[in-house]
Amino acid sequence: MRFLTLLGALIGALSSIMYLLDSHLDKFYIFTPSELQSLAQAAVEAHGNDTTSVVQYIVSNLSAKYLHHVNLEEEWIFNNAGGAMGAMYIIHASVTEYLIIFGTAIGTEGHTGRHTADDYFHILRGEQLAYAPGKGVYEPERYPQGTVHHLKRGDVKQYKMESGCFALEYARGWIPPMLIFGYADTFSSTLDFPTLWRTTWVTGREMLENLAMGKL
Repeated sequence: MRFLTLLGALIGALSSIMYLLDSHLDKFYIFTPSELQSLAQAAVEAHGNDTTSVVQYIVSNLSAKYLHHVNLEEEWIFNNAGGAMGAMYIIHASVTEYLIIFGTAIGTEGHTGRHTADDYFHILRGEQLAYAPGKGVYEPERYPQGTVHHLKRGDVKQYKMESGCFALEYARGWIPPMLIFGYADTFSSTLDFPTLWRTTWVTGREMLENLAMGKL
């Protein structure tokens, strides 16, 4: 009983802190959606469907501007979330932002999740389809190469990559709660604990390194 009381107090305290900080989140961001959209479009214009070169172009430009906040080690990790499966390279991870390359060479489909952050999905190769139910909505949203799909904080959609598709994905808001969604499929379906460990290790390492530099 005492444990539950302490747990409730801790959750209440953390919730209060997050509520107070929420209106000041803009002060903690180092990336901007418009900057990343321009960078993604420039990379595609320069290298087209040569996705290796597109990714190198993006990381090289980001590291020149945000050297200590960019992970230059291209560590690809499987990612299962919302029933979809792909792979990701974590470029940046902190408490208020993450920036990754996410995609698959063979296609996938799933649930976006309902998140505590805005998500910007910059299509580098292929096309993403999305669907949100509503009156008179019988056609998918289409996001081809060079466009960006903005999933607003708290919204949810079905999404699909019919074949190979890769994107520069940027989330800004409260990132730690998103990890619950990212981990759920491991316990409910894949049971791929080595991948869970690698995801936790790389994400935690990047978050702690950024915190050590004063980046929330």
